[in-house]
Amino acid sequence: QVQLVESGGGLVQPGGSLRLSCVASGSIFRLGPMSWYRQAPGKQRELVAAIVGGTPNYPDSVKGRFTCSRDNAKRMMYLEMNSLKPEDTAVYYCNARVYRNPLDGSDYWGQGTQVTVSS
Repeated sequence: QVQLVESGGGLVQPGGSLRLSCVASGSIFRLGPMSWYRQAPGKQRELVAAIVGGTPNYPDSVKGRFTCSRDNAKRMMYLEMNSLKPEDTAVYYCNARVYRNPLDGSDYWGQGTQVTVSS
């Protein structure tokens, strides 16, 4: 079994900061690309950060405000979010390509953590 568990969400005022964490556990040979997505009520899930080959990439909506990093030894990924805006309010999900053997990888999702930006 493989699990991804997010933590660190909560209520923050506009302009504030939050740090999300995602930890992978279970029968894992190695972790491939990892990403953060978010989904606001009534909207489609959207990518907010992805680390492929160690290099993070961001959409324009969060570039300069969000920083994604990972610690492969700890099987963890982080999302540092600064200058938060009300439009950042969403459930944030961790996604990872998990290899349970050297050849075959599958995508896994966490259960999500709520981020609410409001005064």
